Amino acid sequence: MQIDFHDATNSVDEAFIDLVERIIQFSAKKEEVAESEISISFVDNKEIQELNRNYRQIDSPTDVISFPMQELGDGEVEVQNEDLPVLLGDIVISVDKANEQAKEYDHSLEREFGFLALHGFLHLLGYDHKTEEDEKKMFARQEEILHEYGLQRS
Repeated sequence: MQIDFHDATNSVDEAFIDLVERIIQFSAKKEEVAESEISISFVDNKEIQELNRNYRQIDSPTDVISFPMQELGDGEVEVQNEDLPVLLGDIVISVDKANEQAKEYDHSLEREFGFLALHGFLHLLGYDHKTEEDEKKMFARQEEILHEYGLQRS
């Protein structure tokens, strides 16, 4: 799994980036993901609000947004080169929201970054929470992976 990181805020500690990488690599093995590539960007509330407004028509900041590349739109044809890794998509995390939510939920910033990155990654793999049943499945899988990794709520 190739992960490209971009910190638009220049504020994310290298230890948090290492943690996110380890959790995503661990999750990819648990989900049996083939050779693939993702990008993870860290932004502020202003930038994620703009993305949220432009792509989801919700004009407020959010904590994480995923942009899956494997979903085909109407009329699109799947094009793959078996010599290249599969491009799963992009995950964008609000550093501001991560800080706010770590305080709000009274757990570590490490746990919040890990949770948000994993949540975004599972979206790239097709998990969703639009229905109650899908939400239960996705959130149970998140907690299972975080628990197995050793990043429980504290």
